Amino acid sequence: MECSSKMAYDLGIDAGGTYTDSVLIRKSDGKVVCSNKALTTYPDPIKGIEKSIDGLDTEKLKLVTVVSVSTTLATNTILEGTGYPVGLILIGNYDVPEDSGIENWIMVKGGHDSNGEEVAALDLPAVEKFVLEIKDRVSAFAVSSYFSVRNPEHELRVKTLIQELTGLPVVCGHELAQSLGAYERGVTAYLNAQLLPVAEGFLKTIVTEIERRGLNPRIAMLRCDGSVVSMQEAMKKPIESVFSGPAASLLGASYLSGQETCAVIDVGGTSTDVSLVHKGLPDLSEAGAVVGGWQTKVRALRMETSAMGGDSHIWVQSGNIHIGPRRVIPLCRAAVLYPDFMNTLKKRWIPDRLKLNEHIQATKFFIRTEQKPVNLNREEKELLALIRDEPRSLKDIYWDRNILPPKRVMDSLIQKRLVQAIGFTPTDALHVLGEYTEWNAEASEIGATLLANFIGIDRTEFCLNVKRLFARNMARDLIAFLMEGVDRTEIEKMLDGNFFARFKVDIPVVLLGGPVRAYVDELKKLIDAEVFAPEYSEVGNAVGALAGKGTKRIEITVRTLYSESKYDLKTKGVFVYTPVGRRHFIIRSEALEFAEAFGRKLILDYMAESGLLPDQVTVNVQKKDIKVHAGEIPIETRFIFEGIANSNVYEKALSGQEKKDEDLTELTSQVHSLDCNSCGELSISENNK
Repeated sequence: MECSSKMAYDLGIDAGGTYTDSVLIRKSDGKVVCSNKALTTYPDPIKGIEKSIDGLDTEKLKLVTVVSVSTTLATNTILEGTGYPVGLILIGNYDVPEDSGIENWIMVKGGHDSNGEEVAALDLPAVEKFVLEIKDRVSAFAVSSYFSVRNPEHELRVKTLIQELTGLPVVCGHELAQSLGAYERGVTAYLNAQLLPVAEGFLKTIVTEIERRGLNPRIAMLRCDGSVVSMQEAMKKPIESVFSGPAASLLGASYLSGQETCAVIDVGGTSTDVSLVHKGLPDLSEAGAVVGGWQTKVRALRMETSAMGGDSHIWVQSGNIHIGPRRVIPLCRAAVLYPDFMNTLKKRWIPDRLKLNEHIQATKFFIRTEQKPVNLNREEKELLALIRDEPRSLKDIYWDRNILPPKRVMDSLIQKRLVQAIGFTPTDALHVLGEYTEWNAEASEIGATLLANFIGIDRTEFCLNVKRLFARNMARDLIAFLMEGVDRTEIEKMLDGNFFARFKVDIPVVLLGGPVRAYVDELKKLIDAEVFAPEYSEVGNAVGALAGKGTKRIEITVRTLYSESKYDLKTKGVFVYTPVGRRHFIIRSEALEFAEAFGRKLILDYMAESGLLPDQVTVNVQKKDIKVHAGEIPIETRFIFEGIANSNVYEKALSGQEKKDEDLTELTSQVHSLDCNSCGELSISENNK
């Protein structure tokens, strides 16, 4: 439908672990005109998305020209450890942490040096043996080779072999990260591969729902650095949208609060994220995003993420209260979703105190999902067969047996999304305290009473302790983020101690999320700061999906190689390392000229995917020289290109530029002749950042 900017609207959608939020913003003045929240449906989000959009103004929906999406689903998948199984192949000599948590992996001979020269022949037979052994129990493969950002030959040879042997998706480290750090690139590729089925299912759901309504808008997705990209591109690289939800919350908080500089605490159902916007731009991480303990090479928000949200499981053991790390359905909500659940809850199963763990709790229940089981072992099949379509406790499941199932078996079924858990949560605690009344408070009160008995206190005090612990963890994450490098143990000592002093925060702290207003006063007791939750804070992520400017950052390195003799000042040549490979030059000035022109070209091509023309983008270039001695020719020159959209996302859509320019210039053809023996056909793609 054609419409003028005065009568056009943009639709922002955020699919979180608990709620799916939708918001309509008027193009003419950027005002929020209506919003709606609906429960995210698990494991298929389609019904939640449908209900969320259904709550918006029907007539205004017909005038939508842009749909922009953000999500915490990928982040939550990593935090909860529910990603799909992946085989990881490391090429070269790596130091792999003993507690890496990676199950199916192998390290083989191969790799290159910092100049892109092969240091050892690739051991393809070892790769083939490993792939054939595990191909039936993984959904994808990830590959990382030493210095693949200097020469991706070995990664690409392994990728070709795996595709020939299995036909499964293969993700290479050099496709996702340009910075050095082979193991971290491997982790990035590994997590990306885990997320491929999750991303594909989610994004196809969005497209299907929009088409079903007869709409024909431009559909985009917010990335973790605050930029937007087409849905097709987002499906290939879901790791780059792993923090699109937090990026949206950051931009949304700034937009709703009117603060160009502020710290943001976004409390979701599964996680709590702390980030910073400075002078209207997200504070980005130089080291790469860290999520769930994984260090990646994805350039994203600098943020602090913890597996603590409104739907995090509250459980007790040895007299202590624990939060998370897994998300569960709150008792108050389960009582509404499942008619007979109150009767099950009132049975009041009291497990042995000595046997308490995350799953053996008086308030923990399990239910089957609609996910179809694949490749289960005997123990998993036996346990899954005992779990029904109505919530049951472990006592109900194993009523005629003397032993309970091993924790690892239930963990596996939850990870494979075959079983969903129900339990007590911070949301339940707020229901007991009367500070949130969305669902069935009686169920929350029963659960609080059961857990409080294990601690030896009454249920009100138990819920106040949960609320204090939640706020304390929020404060800890905020201070750890703002005081980067300070030992977290020392921060916790300050927060837990009884001192005549406390932390002071010099910038506003904006809270986003459902019932975050309940934590404002508690947080102020812990830190000296201006803390508030703006209007529409409960749908801030959906607002943020539409609120930010598109940005893109690219790095290109020019390195001069000298002969080994210190008396010979002649160079052996100059290499230009770009996101899509390397190129050799004899004359340094030509290498520098190529690097700068090609970097600008990449920026404009990437931004074109968001519908921007060259005159709508400002490209800033930083140039850093590295010299051994003053006055010498630099041994390395690093170019940092940053493209910033001159207009916001509303104006981008109206430009009508929805496709990338297909007229590749001479610079592009030069890249296809990059000095890389087996690089194959390289393309200018965001996949290679």
